[in-house]
Amino acid sequence: MYVPKESQPKQGGGAGKARDGEKGGKRKIVAQNKKARHDYAIIDTYEAGLVLTGTEVKSLREGRTSLTDGFVQIDRGEAWLHNAHIPEYHQGSWTNHSARRKRKLLLHREEIDKLESKAQETGHTIVPLALYFRDGRAKAEIALARGKKEYDKRQTLREKQDRRESDRAIAAAKRRQRGA
Repeated sequence: MYVPKESQPKQGGGAGKARDGEKGGKRKIVAQNKKARHDYAIIDTYEAGLVLTGTEVKSLREGRTSLTDGFVQIDRGEAWLHNAHIPEYHQGSWTNHSARRKRKLLLHREEIDKLESKAQETGHTIVPLALYFRDGRAKAEIALARGKKEYDKRQTLREKQDRRESDRAIAAAKRRQRGA
């Protein structure tokens, strides 16, 4: 009996190309700023391109980057990433970059205007959340954020701990149920 190729089951276990997000391919994360998610309440996130030199890209691919002190500032209609530490490329020569130079972020004009107006409000700032490669291009995930108070941080940690304990209790009950 003949079965058309379209109706035959696919082979390979469904391990096709994974997509992360609506645009582009899979993200290869280089650095994350976990401290920003702890210290700030994230309001809105954006994906921005980065203007980098060749040695910066090579150093990023090695994965030795830190965003903990980084912040984004909008100056004369352009977004700039400050204090992100991309170490010098160890095989670089006189063309090497400085580790903490400011780097231009590539965003649409509407996004820059929106970020600038929101960042001027009291208590709001723009922080980098992650650096990653998507389709071979360096990208930064930035966020409009509001600073958390100390009690907000404690409450977030308490909720996270409670969720972890309940997950452990559910897993233990399932193990007991399977064993009985």
